[in-house]
Amino acid sequence: MFRLITWAPTSFAADDALAIYIEGDGLAWIASDLPSADPTPVVPLALQLALAQPAGNAAYVARPCQYVDAAQTGCASRWWTAQRFAPDVIEAVDRAVDALKVQAGARRLTLVGYSGGGAVAALVAARRSDVERLVTVAGNLDHGAWTRHHRLPPLDGSLDAADVRDALRRVRQWHFAGGRDTVVPAFIAEGFAAGFPVDTRPVVRRVADNDHRCCWAEQWPRLWSEVHGTKE
Repeated sequence: MFRLITWAPTSFAADDALAIYIEGDGLAWIASDLPSADPTPVVPLALQLALAQPAGNAAYVARPCQYVDAAQTGCASRWWTAQRFAPDVIEAVDRAVDALKVQAGARRLTLVGYSGGGAVAALVAARRSDVERLVTVAGNLDHGAWTRHHRLPPLDGSLDAADVRDALRRVRQWHFAGGRDTVVPAFIAEGFAAGFPVDTRPVVRRVADNDHRCCWAEQWPRLWSEVHGTKE
């Protein structure tokens, strides 16, 4: 249904592990009541994170309708507004993950999602058995809480990462949140994690001076090493 744009190196290192980065919502709105005609991100932060990964294989998946001509591909604005996390969207990203996994010859996956891509990463991880790590950066992990906080209409037709906690209990998780993030405040990730039993509770790391965009890419080598329990 969707044509997804992906990035991968021309060749992968011999490794059975692959990190796949999932883009955020992009330029979804021009104003609070006016959807964008093109959700392609102005700053593709998830791609920047992939390029900053200090070691191991990495690939990137854009969200539906990003980097394509929406009119020519039949993309409607609902796919980057109310239905940005719809079952069809999650299925499309899941298929892209399958293709990248085969291309890399990988068996073990780390899914990394930025902003709304964090929700997509969580929803994809919940339906797979090959995801060993779920990592989000400024992730919208409870869009019900998020829309209530911003006094926005609910995302009718979208799945919610907060509803798949049980399926994610087997996955190791790290959620990074900016202490100065007013777009997806840190309490969203903290509330998501608090809904897990203590023995399976994800790691939530509030980075005090970061906002929704700054300064995740610059800090990514250090944060990536933290996830993997290694030093830079």
